[in-house]
Amino acid sequence: MGVLVFLLVVVAVLAVLALAMAVKIVKQYENGVLFRFGRLAGTRDPGLRIIIPFVDVLHRVSLRIVTMPIQSQGIITRDNVSVDVSAVAYFRVVDAVKSVIAVENVHAAINQIAQTTLRKVVGQHTLDETLSETDRINLDIREILDVATVEWGVQVTLVELKDIQLPDSMKRAMARQAEAEREKRAKIINAEGESLAAAALGDASDTMMAHPLALQLRNLQSLVEIGVDKNTTVVFPAPLMSTIGELGSFLARETAAAASPAPPAELLAKTIPGPASNTPNGVPKPV
Repeated sequence: MGVLVFLLVVVAVLAVLALAMAVKIVKQYENGVLFRFGRLAGTRDPGLRIIIPFVDVLHRVSLRIVTMPIQSQGIITRDNVSVDVSAVAYFRVVDAVKSVIAVENVHAAINQIAQTTLRKVVGQHTLDETLSETDRINLDIREILDVATVEWGVQVTLVELKDIQLPDSMKRAMARQAEAEREKRAKIINAEGESLAAAALGDASDTMMAHPLALQLRNLQSLVEIGVDKNTTVVFPAPLMSTIGELGSFLARETAAAASPAPPAELLAKTIPGPASNTPNGVPKPV
């Protein structure tokens, strides 16, 4: 009786173990690849699935997008500049059967081919192209990876350059280049402003030549602008000063002419110059 109970217990335990091994759950984001005696027996959709223990083997493959960082690679660009470039790749399995049969470890395979492709593509570009045309480089890397991974049932959805490390000497050279470029643009803008200002002054001078009174009005406006700041020093424009000086000289001459009487005509008639030898100092004496 005891032996029979023991056998029943053993059979029950084996049945429970067999049931546990036979029942498999495939999650919504997974796809099951079933092998029976080592041969492909098809795929299994998400849900509760029953397999034959010790006969069937079910591989669950995730169909979600995987984020894979590509470690920094020491790369020499086409113009012989050494840079360290790191990137990140996004891929997903689109064919679960190929991802299990065609390659042993799909994640390791994609990581290795992504590193070699990164070195190959970046090495074909100059440093300036690597820094400014990252979108085109990303697209080239993704296209090459898509061609290589299509046989593995994997689709590369996106590749992005994450970081580009430059040598310190190159950073200093690029900083000097950027500073020189900014100075060049500043000088060009300054020269263009001077050219426009000269043209405007030429037009203004033509207008003042046609209207002389405009120059005097401009001088008076300058005096008004100076007086706004309550300065103790007043600067008069040169044309105004010359005009005032000429006016003062004219008034002085007129005043002197009006104040001095005219000499008598008889005195002028009697003043006759004599020979130079008869005078001790060569000055003629009145007769």
